[in-house]
Amino acid sequence: MRARELNWMHVEEYLKRDDRVVLPVGSTEQHGYLSLETDNILAERVSTEAAEPLGVLVLPVLPYGLTPSFQAYPGSPTLRLSTFFDVLRDLLDSLYGQGFRRFLLVNGHGGNLPAFGLVREWAVEHDDAQAIFHSWWSSARVQAAAREVDPEPNHAN
Repeated sequence: MRARELNWMHVEEYLKRDDRVVLPVGSTEQHGYLSLETDNILAERVSTEAAEPLGVLVLPVLPYGLTPSFQAYPGSPTLRLSTFFDVLRDLLDSLYGQGFRRFLLVNGHGGNLPAFGLVREWAVEHDDAQAIFHSWWSSARVQAAAREVDPEPNHAN
């Protein structure tokens, strides 16, 4: 269930029966000949396809992340680490304040990996909540599929 297809009243009704929410986290950055939105597209699609059969709410992708090594490529903006952490913490805090208690952040960009620690720290501070930061490409199944195409899968291949 994608937030873009709902209004606030739908979400209010949803919260009466479920406290789960998925937040895709991406990045707008160079991927060779692929779209600048590759990380965003994949994070949102993986999130939606996984959550839809369960009826779990999926928020729009956070389209900016940590991309300092790609600043030479036009159209690849980056956030400072402190800003990125502040944005994630603000999102988690505000959603928590609305009644969400189970959070899955689906990461679509390798540069965002430092957020894993922030999400764990946030969860410890909120003992009645759960928060998981998952990089969709890191599963054994995805890695095996990638190795069928390239023995050493890497960025944008």
